[in-house]
Order: sequence, then C-alpha cells, then structure tokens
Amino acid sequence: MQSEIRKTLLEVFSNANGEYISGQKLSERLGCSRTAVWKHIEGLRNEGYELEAVRKLGYRIISKPDKISSNEIQLGLKTSSLGRNIHFEETVTSTQKIAHHLAYEGAPEGTIVVAEEQTAGRGRLDRVWHSPKHTGVWMSIILRPNIPPYQAPQLTLLAAVGVVQGIQEATGLEADIKWPNDILLNNKKVVGILTELQAEADRINSVIIGIGINVNHTESHFPDFLKNIATSLAIQKGEGIDRARLIQCILVKIEKLYGEYLQHGFKIIKLLWESYAISIGQNIIARTLTGAIEGKALGITDEGVLQLKSLDGTIHHIHSADIELTQNK
Repeated sequence: MQSEIRKTLLEVFSNANGEYISGQKLSERLGCSRTAVWKHIEGLRNEGYELEAVRKLGYRIISKPDKISSNEIQLGLKTSSLGRNIHFEETVTSTQKIAHHLAYEGAPEGTIVVAEEQTAGRGRLDRVWHSPKHTGVWMSIILRPNIPPYQAPQLTLLAAVGVVQGIQEATGLEADIKWPNDILLNNKKVVGILTELQAEADRINSVIIGIGINVNHTESHFPDFLKNIATSLAIQKGEGIDRARLIQCILVKIEKLYGEYLQHGFKIIKLLWESYAISIGQNIIARTLTGAIEGKALGITDEGVLQLKSLDGTIHHIHSADIELTQNK
C-alpha cells in the first residue's frame, strides 16, 4: 500500500512540471491526511529526492536521485507491454538468471528484470560483464514470440537497433553496431546484448534478451584491461545520463520494432540494422570456433547470418564469431 501511495505521489509531482502542489491537494489525491502526506514526503527525501516546501504554496521536486527503480521506470513510460511488469533488485548475480526463472514460472511477455548491480554478469560465450553499482543499465526482457526457434537470432539484431535508437533519443549520441551484439561509440564497446531461449524442438516458450549498458561510468570504473576497448555514454557525452529515462526510450523503441517484426517480418529490421552496422562493406576478420576468416562483410541474410566474402572470393555464412575490423569506416 505504501509503495502504491509513493508511486502516485511521484506521478503527481511528475505531472506538475516543477510547479508547487499544496498539501491539501496532495491529501485529496492520495486519500490520506496531510500528516501522512508529510511522512511520505519525508520518505521521498530519505530515498534521495530533493523537495522544496514553501508555506502557502506547497511542495515541489527540485531533483531526483540517480537511481533505477520500478517507479522511476514506469513513471511516464509510453509502452503497452514492455516494462509494465518490472522485477527490480539492488544486487543480483545476473538479471538473465532471474529472468529465466520468471519466464519458466509464467511471467507475462514484456516483463523486465532490472538491477543496480550484477555480481556475475555475463556476455556471449559466458564472458564476464563488468557491472558496478549505480553506474549502468543491467536489464533483461522476456518476450514470447510466436516464431520458430531458428528465427530467434533475429531478435538480437532487433534489440540492437532498438538500443541504438533509444540511446540516440535519450542522449543524442549516434552509436554503431558490430555484428552480432556489440554497440560501439568511437570504436569502443558501450553495450552488450545476450539473447537466450527457452524452447522446444519446434516452438519458443520465451526469448530472454539481456542488455548491459555502460552509462555513467568514469574511466576509473573500468579495470585496466577494459580501458582501451570499453567506454560509457557519460564519457562520450561529457555529462551524466538519466538512466531511468534511457531505459524508457529503449523499451519504447524495442516495442515498436517488435510489433513491426511480428506483423511484417525481418526485412525492415534487416535494413535498419545494416544502416547502423559499422562492419558492412568493411574488411574484417571473423574468428570462429574452427578458425579465422578474413574478408569483406557484405551484409546479413534474411535469417540474420553474416555474409563474408573471403580473399579467394568464397562467400561464407557466419553464424557465430568474434569480429575484428581491419579497416575503419
């Protein structure tokens, strides 16, 4: 009950656009006494909100804490399903692990898992993903598409497009995509995407898309071995980023693309993905489990498979590999 009142209070302040709201109006809106309103105001202050109280005018929010919570994400969220059900925790081993459990238990499509910190965050091929507290966005999205399992990799590419568009909307930064799941700014990694399935032979039960974004990291947050290859939105922008708004923008973009995909197929997503791809038309080295192939990246197939023309003219279909650019844009 208290969390619902707190959520309503935040919604009222958000809609006020910085104007004062009288204690009487807050009391009527919340359905509680003015004394109770004051206690909830103090509760917000304890959570890091800065509120101003002026006699005969009322209260207004001056600033919000740099924190992610279900309330902060849902306040003003313009989606119909993504983010409408949020599982939030301060610290988790990984959001993917929790999302797998929730999906198995029947969590509805659009459920997201968000944490302030991951102690065992991971990327593709079980690589460690460095996830310090109060700096990034560590999030997993549960989808339940009615598509055959072999098409699931397309959703990684869809998510990458949505994240790039969401970043641009929230920050103005224009990121590049490196196949299959890395998002770069100035040739340094800023986002990783990991897509995993719960599926049977012929049908998908759920697709879980993990998204890790370096948002408000400074150089000191990165271990030495990452400093030359990783960056953050704040480093590139030169200022701090509102992480809750960033999540909102990304969820809106992914939901719109997902709707287009389910209705019209992968073609639109493919064209958008190629427009953001840093490697298309470039010379690359694809390091696969069976060896390295050097050549020119031609594009992706309708299934999302990378096409690479090697030095001898052979066209290879790359399903999984680490990509190294040998010629920049």
